[in-house]
Amino acid sequence: MPLKTPAELAADHGWTKVLAFGAHPDDLDFGAAATVAGLTRAGVEVTYVVMTDGDAGGFEAENQHTMTERRHREQREAAAHLGVRDVEYLGERDGYLEPSHAVMAKVVEAMRRHRPDAVFTMSPERDWDRLQRSHPDHLAAGEAVVRASYPAVENPFAYPELAERGLEAFHLKWLVVYCHPAVRSNLAVDVTGFEQDKLAALRFHASQHPDVAAMEAFVLDGMEQLHRDWLAAAGPPSAAGTADSKAPADTVSVPDHPTATTAAVTADGRRRFVETFQLVSVNDPTTISGF
Repeated sequence: MPLKTPAELAADHGWTKVLAFGAHPDDLDFGAAATVAGLTRAGVEVTYVVMTDGDAGGFEAENQHTMTERRHREQREAAAHLGVRDVEYLGERDGYLEPSHAVMAKVVEAMRRHRPDAVFTMSPERDWDRLQRSHPDHLAAGEAVVRASYPAVENPFAYPELAERGLEAFHLKWLVVYCHPAVRSNLAVDVTGFEQDKLAALRFHASQHPDVAAMEAFVLDGMEQLHRDWLAAAGPPSAAGTADSKAPADTVSVPDHPTATTAAVTADGRRRFVETFQLVSVNDPTTISGF
């Protein structure tokens, strides 16, 4: 069972337009930048929606009054490098995000306006193995987007002021969840060749990285370890993709405890890199319509 590249993933699912939500500037770039780079190179239109201004970030107290402007600029530059079409900001206060109806209405508005094939979102589920993934704003962002994805975005009677503006309800097909507990991973994307795009995007967020070299090593090592995890979970090549396999052809379960000795280097000596997600089908041919 081969890993899917971003281009293959988009082709398999018919994705031409993606809407990607993050709680803060830089969240999407940490969680999915290499996949995003591969999608945009394949012709997929990607738009970022950043839910807070990131105004509580950074390490320089004397420049805190300019942090919102700086983080907006950093995110726009990072997104431009990845080929992202546009960056939108919901303007919520950093550290105070809640999955309120006011926030959900903003999320539904963005979804109905863009009508994407897939939505990238942070996980609403707390990760006890790496609590830093579960910043309260991350959880709130994930909860707001998941609630908006079903049923609000497809319910014509939810937030009726949107329909009055011509933003009609529609059925979202896919959620792509990042910053999630490892046990939830069911999609591994081969981002080899896009890892440097991810690092380049993260470098633009200079206000958040007091040690750039350490950050880059952490990110690269993490993506390489995810490839080892995938190899360990996939097992021998002869066993992959058999009739007994319960995983779809484009997904793979990733274990919590990887086999440390499994090689993540190809025969030609190249390092291999993976980003993982929780892929959720919101509406498919088997879905029974209802709110």
